[in-house]
Amino acid sequence: MTMLPWQPGTTPLMLAPMQGLTNRALRGYFIEQVRPDVIFTEFMRVKAGAVSPLLPADVRDISPEQDGVPLVVQLVGHGRDLLVAAARTAQEAGARHINLNMGCPYGRMGGGLTGGGMLRSPDDLAEIIPALREAIRGSFSVKIRSGYDDPDQILSLLPLFEASGVDFLVLHPRTVVQKYDAQADHRVTARVVRETRLPVIANGDILTTADGKRVLAETGVAGLMLGRGAITDPLLFRRLRGEASPEPGLDERSTELDRYLREMLSRYGQLFCGDIQVLNKIKEIIAYLDNPELAKPLKELRRAKTLRAFEAALDGLC
Repeated sequence: MTMLPWQPGTTPLMLAPMQGLTNRALRGYFIEQVRPDVIFTEFMRVKAGAVSPLLPADVRDISPEQDGVPLVVQLVGHGRDLLVAAARTAQEAGARHINLNMGCPYGRMGGGLTGGGMLRSPDDLAEIIPALREAIRGSFSVKIRSGYDDPDQILSLLPLFEASGVDFLVLHPRTVVQKYDAQADHRVTARVVRETRLPVIANGDILTTADGKRVLAETGVAGLMLGRGAITDPLLFRRLRGEASPEPGLDERSTELDRYLREMLSRYGQLFCGDIQVLNKIKEIIAYLDNPELAKPLKELRRAKTLRAFEAALDGLC
């Protein structure tokens, strides 16, 4: 039986794959500070007509784990043969856990038959999913929206996932066309849990300790995947485990944010080339921060035009 990327009998808390954010540097910070049970790569685009179906930079990022934490490689692409070739390439590079992105709602990911767009052609999935399962030696999971435009579509796909031998599902209970509008409907998550024997990981609008505990209690999911909530507050992992205060005060939040951003500046300085690239990458984190009590210092950080100005603005956090 295929090994899941988390310990049996535990409730895994996973760091979501977020394009442009969950690079090796950010994953390393989370591992050091809060040690998620599972981490994911940013999605790796499957390329047609190239020597390799995966980019060399993506292949270099592949490994069974990072600093002892299981690493899931996420693929996004279309076409059975290309996806199978990409899965084999990832395994040759060391991947032990592979995930198929069937949820990204943006651009070509949602408009074509890639990412969330795969849900526009469910007949193709009857060929793609079993072929991937056959090619993947380790765990094979799917990250999926509840449907393309019908939130009940996921229910019709459960028999295929079960029969094909998919190991677990990560469900974001919005449709692809909704993108991030309205609220993630975890009533859909609860229904999926009731109707499948597969472990289900809940994703979507888990922004606080209260959110996470409510979703766990009301849905019966096997675990949680934290995305925007984790980027905003990395200690959300520890808060959900009862290892840190569930609702930090302003002083604690300011101190934690200051440490987080300064550490990421250091890590990005080692990973990326030049001040402008480092500044742009750190601002991708800032874009997710929305704390009314810290509105003024966050505005100064967003306005910084140089790395030196950004570092100076950090002094206003504490």
